[in-house]
Amino acid sequence: MALETFMAEELALATAAAFAGAAIYINLAEQPARLGVDDKALLAEWKLSYARGFAMQASLALASALFGLLAFWFTRDWRSLLGAALIFANWPYTLLVILPITKRIAATPPDAAAAETRRLIETWGMLHAGRSTLGLAATLFYLWASA
Repeated sequence: MALETFMAEELALATAAAFAGAAIYINLAEQPARLGVDDKALLAEWKLSYARGFAMQASLALASALFGLLAFWFTRDWRSLLGAALIFANWPYTLLVILPITKRIAATPPDAAAAETRRLIETWGMLHAGRSTLGLAATLFYLWASA
């Protein structure tokens, strides 16, 4: 196997695994912890966390998809192509499914946080689990392709 093929496969796998790990951390640790505070603190924490996490996860998903496509180009292995499609699917899923809720939460003034805000953030967390699933699935296909 050529070095460039190995590097493309491993970088696709590493960036997908980093994405999946971050997404799963949000669902299993950060989201439950933030739901344990009052509504105003919940909204404040969500806004700070979302602002920092969005750029990181978007970049990891895009990088992994590009490395996965490069790995597919070198190997013609459908598993790399499927891994790239799964990790990239986070972009349309986020824009079409999660973004409407995200916009409603982000538009809520800090002093207006109430039970409805909590409900929206709970819904956001459930929808975010889809991102965790896509990231984990992509990671597993990349792992299978590189084995």
